Amino acid sequence: MKTLLAWRAGKDSAWTLHVLRQQGIEVFALLTTLNEAADRVAMHGVRRTVLEAQAEAVGVPLWKVPLPWPCTNDDYEARMAAACRRAVAEGFDTIAFGDLFLRDIRAYREKQLAGSGLTPIFPLWEIPTAQLARDMIAGGLRARLSCVDSKQLDASFAGRDFGVELLAELPAAVDPCGENGEFHTCVYDGPMFRAPLPLRTGELRTVDGFVYTDLL
Repeated sequence: MKTLLAWRAGKDSAWTLHVLRQQGIEVFALLTTLNEAADRVAMHGVRRTVLEAQAEAVGVPLWKVPLPWPCTNDDYEARMAAACRRAVAEGFDTIAFGDLFLRDIRAYREKQLAGSGLTPIFPLWEIPTAQLARDMIAGGLRARLSCVDSKQLDASFAGRDFGVELLAELPAAVDPCGENGEFHTCVYDGPMFRAPLPLRTGELRTVDGFVYTDLL
């Protein structure tokens, strides 16, 4: 297997890398979409410079897919299809995702990749998220909440560390891994890193109900 990993800068993709390595599967490249206008990871709001530091810390080359803003679904699919063609041309046959339980997202990925030459795999699929969150933390993964959906989770959680204290304070309706979009994270240390990233927290900004933490 020559595996590409969909990398969003957060805990799920980082833990997917860790699990794949434990299984003896080498990841040869990280694939990340970037908002061209903001120069940040789409949805997570993580700066490109932090993303590049993560790739250096895990020791895997980074493939950046720039997306226009605003970005239509056609724009997204065209640019991802081009990235997949590049991967196949370079000998990749597998792409891994850190999806946890959202069946519509998995079905969409499988549909888009059908006939592409890349087989999608989902190493964390249907691991109970309360258990998974605890395993990540106990395993040494360290992350901060880079984005909070204030319609689902209080804005005061933005910028906090993803740890046992945070898990204990999450409302019952919020998934422990934020899989329903309640929050996104930025990983700065863990068993997949060669050295931790010295992140510092910048200003908070609110865009359309989402509270972003500027991590530097």
